[in-house]
Amino acid sequence: MAKPKKTPRPKAQTPKGFRDYFGTDVTDRAEMLQAIAGVYHRYGFDALESSAVETVEALGKFLPDVDRPNEGVFAWQEEDGDWLALRYDMTAPLARVYAQHRNDLPNPYRRYTMGPVWRNEKPGPGRFRQFYQCDADTVGTASMAADAEICAMLSDTLEAVGIQRGDYVIRINNRKVLNGVMEVAGLAGDDKEAERGVVLRAIDKLDRLGPDGVRALLGEGRKDDSGDFTKGAGLGDSEADIVMGFMDAKRDAGTETVARLRELVQGSDIGAQGVAELEEIAALLDAAGYGPDRIIIDPSIVRGLGYYTGPVYEAELTFDVQNEKGQTVQFGSVAGGGRYDDLVKRFTGQEVPATGVSIGVDRLLAALRATNRIGTTEQGPVVVTVMDRARMADYQQMVAELRNAGIRAEVYLGNPKNFGNQLKYADKRNAPIAIIEGGDEKERGVVQIKDLYLGAKIAETATHEEWAGNPSQFEVPRDQMLAKVQEILNQ
Repeated sequence: MAKPKKTPRPKAQTPKGFRDYFGTDVTDRAEMLQAIAGVYHRYGFDALESSAVETVEALGKFLPDVDRPNEGVFAWQEEDGDWLALRYDMTAPLARVYAQHRNDLPNPYRRYTMGPVWRNEKPGPGRFRQFYQCDADTVGTASMAADAEICAMLSDTLEAVGIQRGDYVIRINNRKVLNGVMEVAGLAGDDKEAERGVVLRAIDKLDRLGPDGVRALLGEGRKDDSGDFTKGAGLGDSEADIVMGFMDAKRDAGTETVARLRELVQGSDIGAQGVAELEEIAALLDAAGYGPDRIIIDPSIVRGLGYYTGPVYEAELTFDVQNEKGQTVQFGSVAGGGRYDDLVKRFTGQEVPATGVSIGVDRLLAALRATNRIGTTEQGPVVVTVMDRARMADYQQMVAELRNAGIRAEVYLGNPKNFGNQLKYADKRNAPIAIIEGGDEKERGVVQIKDLYLGAKIAETATHEEWAGNPSQFEVPRDQMLAKVQEILNQ
């Protein structure tokens, strides 16, 4: 008789394109999001938490990675035949929320939201299928003042979390200008929609592929380092020249950039409208004190999502970091957004203007850590060691006293037989203090308080005589335990 096959053990590994978040990953992110929420709230935006799951129909087909299965989303079919998907951003769900609740919401409606999104994309270094976004949007106004305000708020947000002025720049462009350029290049009309999509995605990859790579995608196509071939837009040399000229239109002064853009879209009404909107936004920002040291007009910014209809913007960090290959590069983009006047119309049939921005939370957090602008090591809890299992109630009383005073603390819950292991545990927890009360201490009414941070520091340089004095451990009366812990923590 054959032996039954054993069920193989599941592999203990994170799914491809996903990651786990521990300790400071979570607490640093929460601290940063709290700072961002403070700025958004100060600007008058209200919090919103929408469903992580939407119908595929409600999400729409706006992702740039259209060649992937399910067009870039994680989707499944319900028993009743409906297709559902995890949200791929926070903007498409907002359009549904506004359309559903518009009679109960103020107009314009200003909201911010924070949470994870999911994209069924090819993972790579630093590119995950689940990541956090932090959005702010204004729905219900066509005023360029809303776009200018979003850019100003983004500038204030970066500075609020620790990015200094001069270490970032917010770049603004207008999709209407790009549409005008495409019109001049002969790419107008419904029959050219596919080519326009390829051009849009190609321009959006300028910082990653460089001018030569973009030029290849405007033409026949491009083969990447892995050998994969991406089909291009099939433009001729003269058409490609017009698009490349658009990306190269930035000048030293904003007025000169606008003048060059006006030349490029000559003969296109939609292009001229986009240039006029850029001029208005620039004037509003200048009046509010947001000059070119923080916000500039840059035609190379187009944004990859297909629902943008007007102004688009992107925040880029300009300081240098080391990439995975050890090369010195600029950190790059951490936020972006734009105007999407047709997104709510899909639900209501009526045009509802809207604009907003999305911050890549993990990217921004990585930038703050790379420049030591946020703590990378969190102080652990005070650890109350266990010298006698039978006296667990005494130790719980100690930890309760510390917690009631607002001090993070815990009782050691492992096997207390080996005291050295308890101190190793405290070290792994990055505990600042260990509290010891054995039978002798209990009888004398005292506790031993071990300053673990000071002890580690002394151990690095102390002589034998200095170490023998054990200056990092204190014996105090039991009723003075809390005061001594507070004194050490406040040093």
